[in-house]
Amino acid sequence: MYNFNYHRAGSVEEAVQLLSGASEGTLMGGGMTLIPVLKQRLANPSDVVDIGGISALSGVSEDGGKVVVGATTTHAAVASDATVQAKIPALAVLAESIGDAQVRNRGTIGGSIANNDPAADYPAALVGLGATIRTNTREIAADDFFTGLFETALGDNEIITAVAFPVPDKAGYAKFPNPASRYAVVGVMASQGPAGTRVAVTGAGPCVFRAADMEAALSSNFSAEALSGISVSADDLNSDIHASAEYRAHLVGVMARRAVAAAG
Repeated sequence: MYNFNYHRAGSVEEAVQLLSGASEGTLMGGGMTLIPVLKQRLANPSDVVDIGGISALSGVSEDGGKVVVGATTTHAAVASDATVQAKIPALAVLAESIGDAQVRNRGTIGGSIANNDPAADYPAALVGLGATIRTNTREIAADDFFTGLFETALGDNEIITAVAFPVPDKAGYAKFPNPASRYAVVGVMASQGPAGTRVAVTGAGPCVFRAADMEAALSSNFSAEALSGISVSADDLNSDIHASAEYRAHLVGVMARRAVAAAG
């Protein structure tokens, strides 16, 4: 690692102040993304601001009919939370499928979505459920938040504080995991409810995306059979040692049908 200054913020306001005063500051929640990047010398921050100890950013609550998950809530906490399990069980299933036990007990939802890895699970949850990202300055619809490969709509010194999920009438998540990392080779969240009918795909492309043809078919018949014969183009999908673009396109259809079946 390169040398850097470490700060443990006691509040969001203090974290913003520390970031503003740093030449190249970066945030750390659970460290599951940042620490490996630092160890590989792929980043050289002047200051690391740890927000993991800010209690106001952790936990699950209900607000206005939505399930609100604090930014530093761990994957394990989301998976085991009684409110999540009762209101959005598909979100609990998704969180439980992330990484291994060590990652689930350290990694946070805020860190995952801020990094926007193309194979991460949470982007599919946010877009597939029509969630809203709350920051220290504004609210951002999930459809507008994920903008490209490892890119988001977050501005300078903007900190995610929570994610608000509308409670769907039905929702399901299915993924084909990499057997080593458990990242999604392809993952699909399908839902129907106050945010409409949604099918969000992660792992297949450079960024999470919605499958419009599948959504149209499910709008009138939310069943796995309604997706028969519907496919996505392999153009612009990821192709690597784990799966070709064509195989990923095939997996989108398979995982979408499994997600809808799980929702039923």
